[in-house]
Amino acid sequence: MSGRLDQPVSLDYAFSGAIGVPVKGEIWSAVEIPGSRDVFGSLRSVRVDATVDGVLVEDIGLMPTGSGELMLSVSAPLRKKLGKDIGHEVRVVLLRRLT
Repeated sequence: MSGRLDQPVSLDYAFSGAIGVPVKGEIWSAVEIPGSRDVFGSLRSVRVDATVDGVLVEDIGLMPTGSGELMLSVSAPLRKKLGKDIGHEVRVVLLRRLT
């Protein structure tokens, strides 16, 4: 994994997507980031600050899906806070790139 950037890079990239990404035959509790190769210049893992339905999620890692995009994990505590689960749509705003 690459190191921290000297200064975080502003992203302000917003999209909506359903929680649930197929990975190796299972559905993971994550949201796929459309166009992530274009946004980040590669499909390597990166760390960002983001909001999910307006809830701030700081210093979270985006991981490759294995099918050509990156995904943002939506943890059980965050799903509970949002009142959402697999299959529900969320609005994600990627605020800053940290690595």
